[in-house]
Amino acid sequence: MTYCVAIALDEGLVFASDSRTNAGADQISTYSKMHTFDTEGERVFVLLAAGNLATTQAVLNQLKRDMDDGAGESLNTVQHLSEAAAYLGRLNREEQEKHTGALSRAEFNPDATFILGGQIEKGPLEIFLVYPQGNYITTSPHTPFLQIGESKYGKPVLDRIITPSTPLGDAARCALVSIDSTMQSNVTVGPPIEVLVYEKDSLAFEHYLCLENDDAYLQTLKRAWDENIRKAFQDLPRFDWESARDRKRRGTQVSGRKKAARKKREK
Repeated sequence: MTYCVAIALDEGLVFASDSRTNAGADQISTYSKMHTFDTEGERVFVLLAAGNLATTQAVLNQLKRDMDDGAGESLNTVQHLSEAAAYLGRLNREEQEKHTGALSRAEFNPDATFILGGQIEKGPLEIFLVYPQGNYITTSPHTPFLQIGESKYGKPVLDRIITPSTPLGDAARCALVSIDSTMQSNVTVGPPIEVLVYEKDSLAFEHYLCLENDDAYLQTLKRAWDENIRKAFQDLPRFDWESARDRKRRGTQVSGRKKAARKKREK
C-alpha cells in the first residue's frame, strides 16, 4: 500500500511519502514514491506515485524520455502546472490501456494515481491530484493539501493543523505526524519516509530528508507526539456524572478505625 501527501502553502510546498509497496507475511518491498524533475533556474516538479508499480515506473520513464529527447510535449515545454497535470494524465491513461485486456483477465489492476506539484519560473505554486482516468483536481483555500493511497488515518491531523499560512517547518512536521499516524494503524505503510520542502521562487530542491524507522529525529518526533496527545486526552473536561460520582465516593469513605467504632456501637 501507499500513503503520500502534498501541501500547498503561501511560503512553498511540502511533499511526504512512505516507501512500502508490499507487506506480505514473508516479504516487505520498498520503492521510492517521490520523484523530482527540474530545469535549473526555470522550473521544478515533484511527483508522488501510488498504485500499480509497473504503471508508475513506465510513466516515469516516459516523462524522462520526453524531456531528454526534446519531445514536443514534455515537462520542459508546458507553460502551466495544469498543462503538466493534463499531460501526465494522458501518459498514465495510455500506459494503463496498453495492458488493460491482459491484466483484467488476470484480475490485476493497472491503475496508478499521482500527485504533481511545483513551480514554473515565477508562476504560482500548485499541486494536482491526477486520477487513473487522466482527469485531475487541485487544492482550495479550505483544503490546501492532497493525499493518495491509505489517506484516512493521516487526514484528521491535517484537517486540524494545516492552513495556507502554516509555516513550512510546521507543515513538514504535520506531514510526518500524518504518515506516522497511518503507520500506527496500517502495516502496509512503512519507512523509509521521504520529505521534501520547496521554498517559493527558489526553483531548487534544498530541503530533503529520507528517514529510516530508527532515525533519531523521527523517533523523537514520534515520542513527543505520543506523549503530548496522551496528555491532551487526559486534560479533556470531565462529564458531569463523573464529577458527581467522585463527590459521592469522597463523601462515603470511612476509615478502618471509624468502621470498627461504628460496629461496636451497633452491638
